[in-house]
Amino acid sequence: MTAWVDDASVALVADLYELTMAAAYLEGGLDETPAVFEVSVRSLPPERNFLVAAGIEDSLSSLESFRFDPGSIDYLASLGRFDEAFLDVLAGFRFGGEVRAVREGTVLFAQEPLLQVSGGLLESQIAETLLLTTAGFQTLIASKAARVRIAAGERSVADFGARRAHGPDAALKAARAAFAGGANATSLVLAGRTYGIPVTGTMAHSYVLGHSSEFDAFVAYGRAFPRDAVFLIDTFDTVEGARVAARAAGALAEEGIEVQAVRLDSGDLGDLARRVRDVLDDAGFPGIRILASGGLDEHSISALRESPIDGFGVGTQLTTSGDAPALEIVYKLVEQRGAPRMKTSTGKLTLPGRKQVYRRTREGRLAGDTIALAGETGLAGVPLLETAMEDGRTVRPPELLGTIRDRALAGIASLPDELRRLDRRGTPPVRRSERLDALVVELGGPSQDDPGPPIGGEPLD
Repeated sequence: MTAWVDDASVALVADLYELTMAAAYLEGGLDETPAVFEVSVRSLPPERNFLVAAGIEDSLSSLESFRFDPGSIDYLASLGRFDEAFLDVLAGFRFGGEVRAVREGTVLFAQEPLLQVSGGLLESQIAETLLLTTAGFQTLIASKAARVRIAAGERSVADFGARRAHGPDAALKAARAAFAGGANATSLVLAGRTYGIPVTGTMAHSYVLGHSSEFDAFVAYGRAFPRDAVFLIDTFDTVEGARVAARAAGALAEEGIEVQAVRLDSGDLGDLARRVRDVLDDAGFPGIRILASGGLDEHSISALRESPIDGFGVGTQLTTSGDAPALEIVYKLVEQRGAPRMKTSTGKLTLPGRKQVYRRTREGRLAGDTIALAGETGLAGVPLLETAMEDGRTVRPPELLGTIRDRALAGIASLPDELRRLDRRGTPPVRRSERLDALVVELGGPSQDDPGPPIGGEPLD
């Protein structure tokens, strides 16, 4: 199997233009020019009202271990594009700059920086793709998981999407991000070992088909896993499968084995869940839970609010963020030699200068954010960006994934009801500070008070 990205190869997680620009900076004597880049999401996908920042800890770890090993240098030399002086620089390279970042699990909005990278122009530039793909993908999945969590309410949510993910690495990172965004468990065993995420699983239809009858399959499985037996009951007829499960549960109860749940994976889940609940209750098993899976997303889960389903397994739509499979995440130069830089392309305006985000809350609910220039004083709220790396070294230990998840759940709970809706876009509670807005205008951009879409995009009707 081809090796995954690791410390030996991570530096080549770069688009070629980052390296050609870096070589040109060196040639032109600009390589050590002080620069600041920021990672942010330009605008949110339709119906999305917020983001959950994720992949921050992985971004910091990758940047700290960023090296060009001999094999990478040999490969770059083989391209015939780079001279020996540049390759010598890369051979001795390590990132030595500063990174400020929001805490992972923080709820954010469009145009608010997740990460801010300060250092020489060369070293800051070549980290672009690595940071975008690391923070961008996990933020995408964590944000989707947060919407699923809103839809599910207090019921359990399991990530079932590894088999539909875009490769093994995506499956692993998606499981991490889904848990950070509010999932309770994952089906992916490697994610359990790597991150300590609770793992869950039942059986496949093939297990049922591999036995002489549903009854025999259920009894055999219950005996094999007496503490956590869950039966998949829709291989043939779901309601009849529930009756068979009840008979199997009765037989197993005589052996001291308690069946935990049944799972539905097809059909009209709401109607079937009610009928299955009646079967199980009438048979004397009100404690057997009903789980559901099969093409679920936040909208279909929301439609099942009144059903007796106790938990959901969400696969493809979670792991691929099916309705919005990419974020418009960008890595933009905002300051060079202490002077602000701003892109003014139509539809792609960037906010200039090194920035900070101040968050205001009222009685535990989010009241609004102010995107300001770093160093501004007198602004209300708590600053979100903190120093995470100095001289290329992290300044704090990595946070536990459970801590990140708790932060995300608290942030989601703090959102105004308008922003917790799943079917329409609300107006993001974000404004620029007066100084930042004045700087945007000075550099040729529109004031936030000019007619046009608010920060984050136009509300949907």
